[in-house]
Parts: sequence; C-alpha cells; structure tokens
Amino acid sequence: MIRTLFETPSFYRTSSHQAAAPVPPLRAVLFDFSNTIFQLIEVEEWLRRVGEASGRAAALGEEGAVDGIVAQLRDAGRLPEVVALQDGRDLSRQRHREAMYGWWGHVDFLRGAEEAAYEVLRAPDAWLPYADTGPVLRHLRERGVRIGIVSDIAWDLRIHLAYQGFDELVDTCVMSYEAGREKPDPQLFLKACADLGADPRATLMVGDNPVRDGGATACGLRTYVLPAEHRTGERGLDAVLAIVDASG
Repeated sequence: MIRTLFETPSFYRTSSHQAAAPVPPLRAVLFDFSNTIFQLIEVEEWLRRVGEASGRAAALGEEGAVDGIVAQLRDAGRLPEVVALQDGRDLSRQRHREAMYGWWGHVDFLRGAEEAAYEVLRAPDAWLPYADTGPVLRHLRERGVRIGIVSDIAWDLRIHLAYQGFDELVDTCVMSYEAGREKPDPQLFLKACADLGADPRATLMVGDNPVRDGGATACGLRTYVLPAEHRTGERGLDAVLAIVDASG
C-alpha cells in the first residue's frame, strides 16, 4: 500500500505494482451524450414540430412570435421554482417529466401542449450527431477500442443511436434514470467500465462538463473535456483519436 501525506481523492485504488508501472494504453472510451456526440435540434425547429403536433403552428407565423417564445423560455428557466425542479431531474422518468412540464407551464405557447412538446423532445430524430461523431466512433471501432456512453438522461438514448445507424458502434449505455444516480457519481463510470470489461486506468471519459464528466478522474479514468459551446459544425472529436493513439 502506498502512503502519502496528502491523499489524492479517489474511489479507485491502485496497487503498488500498478502505481510503479507505466500508465496502460487506452483500450476503451466513454462518451457523454448531450452536447458531446449528439445535440438537440435547434429551438426554432423544436417549436415548429411542437406547433404541428399540437395544432398551434399558426401562432408561430406571427411576426416576432418565435423570438418571444424563446425569451419566455429563458426567463421561465430562471424562476426559482423552475430551477429547483431541475435538480435531480434525470434520476427518473417521472422527475424529468415533472421538471419539463413545470418549466413549460410558464410559457404561453407551450402551456397545455406539454405532452406534445415532451414527445417531440424524445423523438428519435430530435437529437442529431455532430459531423465528426460517426467517423470518430467508426475509427475507434477499427482500432479495437471498446465504446460506451455515460449520460444523465431520462429516457433510452439508444433510440437516437439506432435512428442514426450508430447502435452497433456502441457497446454499452449507462443512463442515470436506470441507475438512479447522476454524474459525477463514481458508480456510473465504474459500471460502464465493468460492462466493457475495461480497466478504468485504460479508459478515457469524454464530455463537456468539467464537474460531471471530470468526476471520472476519481475512478482512475483519464478525462478529456470539450469546450462547453454550441457547435454547428464538427465537435472536435478527432482529438480523442489522437489521445488514444498517443497512449500507445
């Protein structure tokens, strides 16, 4: 056992042999889902689909209507009672639905159309991969790297993978609503590694949140955090291939 004056906070303990040996090459990569490899359709498109599904499309044709709805959405999202609903929303289907309904109920266009809005949010084609998502997943696959997703989400994200033809590229999906835990809970990362049969020390976590996704470091994983920015082009996932290759 290694003894140090200032302990590194971690849920993963290495043996003396592991600590002295070279860092193992990466054999598995875990990805966050939202804003890392997939993104939700633009809000204007989401509103258009909600309007069509709820019979309210005509209201969107009024001058400045969409801008007004978006402003209401943002203002409502800052209300203390709405903010409180978002805490732990991805721990279950019910909590997420209540959080969304509680938010949208403050928006004139969405009030009374919450169910339609929720179904559009979860539709298979409502989430789109970044331009570099598919190529990077395929290149990792060709390298023999195991792939997993660890996501705070309240429904089965595999419907989005299947819709885009990516389901055969991903070996496991660990989702908060199934586990009853949210990142950075170490059990989510460790479960994904166990599912893949991967040593956490030989696994990379890729995400966009330094707190939630960066929590994987406490489990022995290496972590690559992308800039938290809205992207309309490639996400910058090629860097993942470089990190894997550089690891040996």
